[in-house]
Amino acid sequence: MTQNGFDVKGRIALVTGGGTGVGKAVSRCLSAEGWRVVLSGRRKDVLEQAATEISAETGNEVSWIAADVGDPNSVRALFDEIEATFGRLDLLVNNAGIGNASVPLEEITYEDWSRVVAANLTGVFLCTQQAFRLMKAQHPQGGRIINNGSISATTPRPNSAPYTSTKHAVTGLTKSAALDGRPFDIACGQIDIGNAASDMTAKMSGGVLQANGEMASEPTIDPARVGEAVVYMAGLPLDANVLTLTVMATKMPLVGRG
Repeated sequence: MTQNGFDVKGRIALVTGGGTGVGKAVSRCLSAEGWRVVLSGRRKDVLEQAATEISAETGNEVSWIAADVGDPNSVRALFDEIEATFGRLDLLVNNAGIGNASVPLEEITYEDWSRVVAANLTGVFLCTQQAFRLMKAQHPQGGRIINNGSISATTPRPNSAPYTSTKHAVTGLTKSAALDGRPFDIACGQIDIGNAASDMTAKMSGGVLQANGEMASEPTIDPARVGEAVVYMAGLPLDANVLTLTVMATKMPLVGRG
């Protein structure tokens, strides 16, 4: 299938955290457009179920490889398997990530801080690093990387220091990768998501702490809207790049601070 003048049929896309939530929605949308999607995550049973389900829905084969993005050896093995199986990688969607418990900053443990940094920042770096190595060496050279930022990449919630810090850092990594990838036709962009319905946002309907100290219910959006946005970003030819894109629930408290 051709998108924006770019033929995506059979091109290889890796989606981390692809077995659930936003990652699964992104994988479904990419597969429906003709991408050869590879799901990755830590839980084999979840990945296998998601791959089977998406394949049945889209009629296109979806593969999966279990990996822990916070472990450099696991990430290296993931990309080695992709290279051995497919010979190249055209798209990396760095989606895997976790939140943190909503507690006052002084009560955040080192262990919780380290866990969030490993998943949300170190994982993005490790996967981007391996993608660069593969995309530079393959023929034709190049590819695209799309990082899952967050509204928190620009605007924090209360009691979110670990998560917000990592998402701000992802923005810096996105810009560095976009710059360093230029000579090799590697395009890197970021999608900042606000309140896509998932396990992470399930509590929002019951009330979320606001910056003014009040609790308020917040609207969410279907994660398919995120998938559609990623499909647009991914379908551009490599001489064009969406550096940053925000997709959010229209009525969520952000613009105008609520």
